[in-house]
Amino acid sequence: MPAWTPKGTPEGDADARRSLRCGCALRLLGRAVGRPAQFPLGLRRRAAAGFTLIEVLVALGIVAVALAAGARATSALTENASRQRDALLAQLCAQNTLVQLRLSRQLPDVGDSTQSCEQARRRFTVRLSVRGTPNPSFRRVDARVSEGDTPLLSLSTVVGRY
Repeated sequence: MPAWTPKGTPEGDADARRSLRCGCALRLLGRAVGRPAQFPLGLRRRAAAGFTLIEVLVALGIVAVALAAGARATSALTENASRQRDALLAQLCAQNTLVQLRLSRQLPDVGDSTQSCEQARRRFTVRLSVRGTPNPSFRRVDARVSEGDTPLLSLSTVVGRY
């Protein structure tokens, strides 16, 4: 192959395409002069052996944002599970208290009372409020369950005369 081929000939066009494909016009220039293609000291290409610092920092930023979103979602799921557990235990306390009223087979007295309930080694307070209804054979019973000062659940029912 001659050291230099004019553009417009098949050999010259192939050399130009090869030069552009490699990303180096200096290679073609080196052939024109008859020397092997060399880069000036300031333009030497280094081998692509890894990622640049900018690429690593961008990837690290993306991973950090994804981890923060995952941590926030995990926290929300944990809080929701805790609320559901508290509501379930409070509902068990309220239902147990109302079932005790029904099993006593007596019409409860009108007024307020407080009972203690333990579920899953936790202490709950059940406040019963018994009110009259227009029909004297029935009473409305409201059970409000709290743990300490935190209200958790309110459940109402009607109890009749047996």
